[in-house]
Amino acid sequence: MNKSITQATQNDKQISNSIKRFFTRFHVSSALKASNAYKKKGVPVMEIFQYLFFLIFSNRSMYMNLITGRNTPDFAKDTVYRFMKRIQINWIRFTTILSARIIRDAIFPLDSEERANVFIIDDSMFERNRSKKVELLAKIYDHAKHKYCFGFRMLTLGWSDGSTFLPVNSVLLSTENKKNRINEATEVDKRTVGYKRRKLSMEKGTHAMLTLLDIAKKAAIPAKYVLFDSWFSSPSTLHAVKNMGYDVIGMVKKTPKMFFRYNGEDMPLTSIYNKNKKRRGRSRYPMP
Repeated sequence: MNKSITQATQNDKQISNSIKRFFTRFHVSSALKASNAYKKKGVPVMEIFQYLFFLIFSNRSMYMNLITGRNTPDFAKDTVYRFMKRIQINWIRFTTILSARIIRDAIFPLDSEERANVFIIDDSMFERNRSKKVELLAKIYDHAKHKYCFGFRMLTLGWSDGSTFLPVNSVLLSTENKKNRINEATEVDKRTVGYKRRKLSMEKGTHAMLTLLDIAKKAAIPAKYVLFDSWFSSPSTLHAVKNMGYDVIGMVKKTPKMFFRYNGEDMPLTSIYNKNKKRRGRSRYPMP
C-alpha cells in the first residue's frame, strides 16, 4: 500500500515538473496575458491554469482531489469556476498563439524546406443528449448516424507537416436556424469576447471556418494548403480561401449546378472527370 502511494506521488511530481517545463519553454504566461486571461489581484492565473493542466494529465477531477485530500490547491473550487466563466478571455486567440509557438520553436526547425505544411478543417458531433439547460444547445443532424441529436458541432482547425498534427483553434457550433436551437444565448456585454464567441457559434460552418483560418493566418502559422471535405467545398468558400493566400485540396460535390473553370471553360465536375478519365489501353498523358 505504501509503495503504491509513493509511486503515485512520484508520478504526480513528474507530471507537475513536465507541465512547468512546457509552460516555461513556450511562454504560456504571456500567451494567457495576450488573450485577456489575467487578474489584477487574488490567485495568479498561472497557478490556476497549471492546476487545471495537472488534473487533465493525471486523469483526475477537482472533485475527487478535494474528497481524497490529495494535491488540493491553495484556493477554493469557486476560484476555478469563476476563472472558467470569465467572458473576457479569448480562448481561440490563446490556443492559436500557443500552437504557433510550438510549431515555430519545436516542429518547424526539424522540417525540410521542401515539406508542404497544411491546415486541416474538420467538424464532428459533440453530443449532449442528456442536457436540457446548456446554453445554445441545438438539434443537430449527425451525418454519420443519419439522425438528429442534441448537442453541437465541434469545428476544428488543425495544422500538419505530414508527420505531426497539432490543433490550432476550434469553436462549438450551435445552429443559425433558430427553430433548431433548444436554448438561446445568455445575455452578455456586446463588447466582450464572450459575446463574439456566442455570435460565431450561430454562424454557418463555412463562415466560422474562414474566421478560424484568418486568426491562424494573422498568427503567421506557416501553411501552403487548406484541406477539407466536400461539405466546405462551395465556390464562394474556395474563392475566399484562395484570396487569403492558400490553395485548397479537398473533395467537391457532384452537382450539375456547380461549375469549375477548366482550360478556360466553365464545366460541371462530371465533364472534367470524363475528360481526364483513363481509357483502357491508353495513357491519359500525351506521349512526348
